[in-house]
Amino acid sequence: MRCVQVTGAQLGLREVTPADVADLHAIYGNPAATEHLPFNPRTPDEVSSMIAEARKEADAEPRRLYLLAVTEPQDDKVIGVARLHIEADHPHSAEIGLGLRPDLWGRGLGTDLVRLILGFGFRQLRLHRIWGARSPANVPAQLAMLVAGMVEEGRVRHHVLTPTGYRDSIVHSAISDEWLGEQGQR
Repeated sequence: MRCVQVTGAQLGLREVTPADVADLHAIYGNPAATEHLPFNPRTPDEVSSMIAEARKEADAEPRRLYLLAVTEPQDDKVIGVARLHIEADHPHSAEIGLGLRPDLWGRGLGTDLVRLILGFGFRQLRLHRIWGARSPANVPAQLAMLVAGMVEEGRVRHHVLTPTGYRDSIVHSAISDEWLGEQGQR
């Protein structure tokens, strides 16, 4: 397994491990944290299965899935999750998904997390395009993506089937040369 370790000013990213089940369940099992996601809150067993699948995918060649624990760099405490999935038909492009514990919302960590995962995708993985889709009602995700340098591309109607029916998605993206130029090649 290739081990991912990325450290930013406020957050870090590392491979998920079986020891992270309880911390990740605090996100995936939380109704507030999953309100805008296309699934009901997950059980600890479902989170454990997700981690096992992600660890298996980490050995794939080429690797297309990165499920990463979001940590506080000073103590490696898991406070969130970041997912980056490279498209099979378009290996220069990847979709991201992000989640933080609800008790940490409103502190600007979402923007830092978007910047961190974009930096990882563009610098280490050499991707050209990174995109994410959000629920139209998820204004904090909208702000985090826009402030982090992503561009709102538009609405995909009835894009996601959720437990309560179909919902639209708002797509945001960043292009490597534009984003790296804006970030000053940090």
